[in-house]
Amino acid sequence: MGEQRVLDPAGESEKLREFVQRLLVDLRALETMIERGMIEEGVRRVGAEQEMFLVDADWRPAPAVLEMLERIGDPHFVTEVAKFNLEFNLDPQPFGGGCLSSMERQCTEYLERVREAGRPLGVQPLLVGILPTIRKSDLGLENMTPIARYHALNRAMTALRGKNYEISIKGVDELMVQHDSVMVESCNASFQIHWQVGASEFARMYNLAQAVTGPVLAAATNSPMLFGKRLWHETRIALFQQAVDTRGSSTHMRERGPRVDFGRSWVNESILEIHREDVARHRVLLAADVGEDPFDALRRGEAPSLKALRLHNGTVYRWNRPCYGVTDGKPHLRIEARVMPSGPTPLDQVANAALWYGLVNALAAEGVDVTKRMSFDDAKMNFLSAARHGLAAQLTWLDGEAHPAQHLLRDRLVPMAREGLRAGGIDEADVERYLGVLDLRVRSGATGSRWILKSAQGLAEHGTLGERMTAVTAAIGKRQSSNESVVHWPMARLDEGGGWRNNYLKVEQLMTTDLTTVHPDDALDLVANFMVWERIRYVPVEDHENRLVGLVSYRHLLRVLAKGLSEGRGKPLAVREVMQDRVLTVSPEASTLDAIRLMREHRIGCLPVVKEGRLVGVLMERDFMDIAGELIEQNLRANEAAAPAGDEEPV
Repeated sequence: MGEQRVLDPAGESEKLREFVQRLLVDLRALETMIERGMIEEGVRRVGAEQEMFLVDADWRPAPAVLEMLERIGDPHFVTEVAKFNLEFNLDPQPFGGGCLSSMERQCTEYLERVREAGRPLGVQPLLVGILPTIRKSDLGLENMTPIARYHALNRAMTALRGKNYEISIKGVDELMVQHDSVMVESCNASFQIHWQVGASEFARMYNLAQAVTGPVLAAATNSPMLFGKRLWHETRIALFQQAVDTRGSSTHMRERGPRVDFGRSWVNESILEIHREDVARHRVLLAADVGEDPFDALRRGEAPSLKALRLHNGTVYRWNRPCYGVTDGKPHLRIEARVMPSGPTPLDQVANAALWYGLVNALAAEGVDVTKRMSFDDAKMNFLSAARHGLAAQLTWLDGEAHPAQHLLRDRLVPMAREGLRAGGIDEADVERYLGVLDLRVRSGATGSRWILKSAQGLAEHGTLGERMTAVTAAIGKRQSSNESVVHWPMARLDEGGGWRNNYLKVEQLMTTDLTTVHPDDALDLVANFMVWERIRYVPVEDHENRLVGLVSYRHLLRVLAKGLSEGRGKPLAVREVMQDRVLTVSPEASTLDAIRLMREHRIGCLPVVKEGRLVGVLMERDFMDIAGELIEQNLRANEAAAPAGDEEPV
């Protein structure tokens, strides 16, 4: 997706056909280069891409990427789909010696450059797979990076899908939400590593990469929550697949592959199998003027850029993606491992990368043909199980037996990775540093996901959900700045998030989303019982499409019931007969002060929160009492802390 100048396929059918033609020519050119032995062989290079979130002083997404890039002024730093995402690319280097420590050092240096550039703006970087404080209101098109390819990609994917994107993920909690653009993709941040391989060995090395993906992910998870919901240990996997899925449901059981995929089978012979399948199964979303015919470059003895193939490949998101590139005039192939999340620290990320490189290299050195030792379905199930359960996953390994991920890594795979790194000529100090960290994390069961979940659980009885997510996010930012592994992190504290002041600025930060509602045709007796059971004074009325159509208040209900008794009415009333159908509402993006003003001016104790006509929450009078109580408590604590020694009463 590095190509900036793209053509939107919508209404450009002739341009699109020309691009598809060039895409097919690029495939034939790649086949020709492989047949002629032009792809670089016998060279191992590694590299990485670091994605991150930009956050403000309140630990919320900061849409400041363009200002940040201008201040940094370095081509290593690039945009992502949202204005609050930033990416930098680490320099490729030969695999061996101190390449891992060099990777960590450059990552740390570049993060510090982001911090320095962000200080005058009140912005800083945060490494995490999914930002705990991100909210659905952050995902509007106004926060999409204003670059043509992102908007063109969004239009193409949305048109192909034909309806809203539906996100449904089940974990401890359940998330079911719709969105109208690919901006949901911006909830994800990863640490993507690269591994250069020769054309002749590509199939074998790619299959090994697929086989080790599940175990590596189990040790690396760092994305357990989205919108405050506890979902998968690596929720990025499910979220990213659904965020850019162009398939729609149908009444026929037709098999259609997602654009984000682990794959369908082992690779038999070459990289061409993957590219051909992706061209055959996934429509072209973006087109570009790709310039010269690749065969003209080949006739001059030059390596073609294969722009069309690379652009299409950038819109098909395999978790292990095949890549073509040119370095110093020589064409090469790479495997891009996209499964690892961003964070918790550069040290932890490079430890994850060391495990991946070490395992692949060890299995390659042993001459293992993984296709004869493991079924592809087992490799894929390992990947999905690791994403769901992290170190608690059950993984099937080369012996055909199922093992707890923690035991498999501790007893077999971490030692195997050590030997693989040594076989690759990695400095012994680096082997011990990175796999020592990883071994300690595995033995203690410490992953970024477990730290986030345990921190959130420890705060469960304190503050609102917004306060807890802010505290967790603030704790991540403060702890990762020291680059000390997550295995040593203390749990998050509520006061680290700045208290209630940072968490009640918008209605959506304060509103209740766990709602008790009724439908217009329900019996009114049901409302009365709900009010008694749930100790609530207001019940919203919604239709079958979650549109707000009315409200029943406790006071109004008493009047109706009293009138019914005095008139001797015996038949049960329907909710629609007594509900108030003219209801004052507010949007989730409205400021809390505006909501308070509305409630005071109209003397109402309940304010339904509506987004695009649908009920998404309720703001109650008592919610503001919670803020007042929190303010009083904090003032009392401040007075106690300020009291002179020996005073019996706070000042």
